[in-house]
Amino acid sequence: MRTARHYWLGSVRPDGRPHAVPRWGVWLDGRFWYDGAPTTRHTRNVDRNPAVTLTLESGTEVVIVEGESHATRAEPDGWGTRLAEAFAKYDDAGYSPGPDSWSGQDGGGLRVITPHVVLAWFDFPTDCTRFAFGL
Repeated sequence: MRTARHYWLGSVRPDGRPHAVPRWGVWLDGRFWYDGAPTTRHTRNVDRNPAVTLTLESGTEVVIVEGESHATRAEPDGWGTRLAEAFAKYDDAGYSPGPDSWSGQDGGGLRVITPHVVLAWFDFPTDCTRFAFGL
């Protein structure tokens, strides 16, 4: 999860239909951090219903995270610095947020996914693994 560059985020629309969108983000300290405008469909979805799935883009190196997405913030003198360092994997794509990108009242659109269940396999069916968090 740390080295991946592309992820798929699944959320639920207000009428119950699923919604999927590709996302950039970083996996740090057992959670997934990403940002985006509050006007996007997926952000409006998770503001109403925080249940999400997050997957890698591969169909053979599979990681499926089931959890909740919540708005948060990061001050530049601590967590913001760690996030900016992790987001450096997107520098070559023209995205390089600074440590202060997620501070302030709105947190710069920063969100965090806390996993409840993670399913993973790279050599199906020999290495299927299920991790449960706080259930």
